[in-house]
Amino acid sequence: MKQIYIIIAIAVLAVIASLMFFMKGKKSGSKLSPLAGLAFAFVLAGIIFGESRLVGYGLMGIGVLIALVDMIKKLKKKS
Repeated sequence: MKQIYIIIAIAVLAVIASLMFFMKGKKSGSKLSPLAGLAFAFVLAGIIFGESRLVGYGLMGIGVLIALVDMIKKLKKKS
């Protein structure tokens, strides 16, 4: 069961990384948005508090969801 969660987390992170890589109008040196910073903080907290699986994976999941919301907002803003 633990391996399934890890595989899902890695797949979601790979999808997010590929979306960010292929986004149109990519600027070098762009600043980190507040939502992206919050998402990074949640993922980092999930890694730090990963001793309890429920808390660790929950925090990482929240971080991934916030990152997705931030990416969707950026894509809509450019359109």
